[in-house]
Amino acid sequence: MENTLVSIILPTYNRASFLGKALESVLAQTYVHWECIIIDDGSTDDTVDVIARYDDSRFIYLYQDNQGVSSARNSGIKVCNGGIMALLDSDDEWMPEKLATQLAYMKNHGYEICQTEEIWFRGGKRVNQPKKYAKPEGWFFEASLEMCLISPSCTMFTERAWNDIGPFDTNMPSCEDYDMWLRACLQYPVGLVRENLTVKHGGRPDQLSVCVPCADRYRILALMKILQSQKLDAEQRDTTMSSLRRKVEIYMQGCEKRGKNNEADTVWNLFCMVCDGKKVPLNTLC
Repeated sequence: MENTLVSIILPTYNRASFLGKALESVLAQTYVHWECIIIDDGSTDDTVDVIARYDDSRFIYLYQDNQGVSSARNSGIKVCNGGIMALLDSDDEWMPEKLATQLAYMKNHGYEICQTEEIWFRGGKRVNQPKKYAKPEGWFFEASLEMCLISPSCTMFTERAWNDIGPFDTNMPSCEDYDMWLRACLQYPVGLVRENLTVKHGGRPDQLSVCVPCADRYRILALMKILQSQKLDAEQRDTTMSSLRRKVEIYMQGCEKRGKNNEADTVWNLFCMVCDGKKVPLNTLC
């Protein structure tokens, strides 16, 4: 992998005040065989002016009307030239050794998908990660059912893996990464570089985890999708059904507290259909 072209997929939407740091961290990489595809998802701020400051042919700028982060990532991967892809959100950044270290780790251990440890900032202040977010390594599909255990900006994967697990679901305005990594963890072991090579910034109102309501709704959708994929063995199906039931019950309780009984009934009816092995109209939850 020493001379492998790495395609960095960087979607952005109205993040001009953060984008420069992300691009600087790409330029600072000790591994130089990369292209960075910046997908501007309909920004109306100074994003274009920020990008114009970087005169490097390895930066490739694409513009599309606002369609969401899943569409932006898919668009970037569709036109990329590398055999390895690395995701970077426009409000995050990398340590200089990130690409080189991760590539070497994938080569030495034979991983098709790999991530790094990360440093968290919330509201501009460094915070410690709760233990429940500790990243595992290897095969951990069952653990990934409860919460998303892979961070996009930490992740690198091969073209082969993408062809098996992609694309991101453009119908999901939230939890699209949870949905994608469920498929990944079902089919591949995931490597972990135990070094803090990614800096993740959060705690702002413009983030999907904050501005898109009812994220649990989309986690339920992701679990229903994986159950309908017909790729689970009997044990995996039982474990996934148990996780889905817990999430459905919690979600219904929240709906009932807010007086959304019809929504609770809809989710329950879909869950019963999944239990009975019936085809579920998943667009009902989108």
